[in-house]
Amino acid sequence: MEKITFIQEETGEKTEFFVLEETRLNGKNYILVADSEEEDGEALILKDLSADGDQEAVYEIVEDDQELESVMGIFEQLLEDVDITF
Repeated sequence: MEKITFIQEETGEKTEFFVLEETRLNGKNYILVADSEEEDGEALILKDLSADGDQEAVYEIVEDDQELESVMGIFEQLLEDVDITF
């Protein structure tokens, strides 16, 4: 499982997440990440805001309920044996 490190711009604080799955919807890339490899870890869906050619990716947490439900449905289909709850 791939592990990535996020750095918060404001504080410089580093947080590591495990990438569980990736998908593309309406021209945007999304990743499903968790703070643990265990089943009870906290999961987030992040949207890639970076432009083509950027050296570093820029992500934001998906908070819009409609967008979150759409992307969550795709991840649930991709990960058939996983139940995602937010």
